[in-house]
Amino acid sequence: MRAERKRSALEDADPAAPLRLGGLENHLGYFLRRLQVWAFRDFIATLSDMHVRPAQYSVLLVIAANPGQSQSAIGRTLNIERARLARMLHELEDRRWISRRASGRDARSHALVLTAEGEKALAKITALAQKHEARLAEYIGRKRWAELMKSLRDFG
Repeated sequence: MRAERKRSALEDADPAAPLRLGGLENHLGYFLRRLQVWAFRDFIATLSDMHVRPAQYSVLLVIAANPGQSQSAIGRTLNIERARLARMLHELEDRRWISRRASGRDARSHALVLTAEGEKALAKITALAQKHEARLAEYIGRKRWAELMKSLRDFG
């Protein structure tokens, strides 16, 4: 009898119907990840001509806001693992968007600055990123966007 009910349920399942999420309905991390996937896909598509990933954009913005800061300070602020950040900085240097200069405070570290090319690129990137943010706000609703920003800044 039980096997017959299972078989019947399998036969009646509509492959086009949305699946129930079960216990995921109560997992904040699941929904944060779903929103992140949407946001990253849109960001990457919007900035495809500039060939910039979200983490690179974050690094460029923090360097622009804090010229002369060390690689380790940038990594700590953005919570980017040291080796991954080093690779990213090499890529940005290869594109001539950043420069590493000897730090006046610590001979073992480098001060990071945007180059003139980096400033021009960041202006273009930022304009595209603003379009992405507007689409994100539209996607989730402007009121929800503002509430999320207010709430999530505490964890930044």
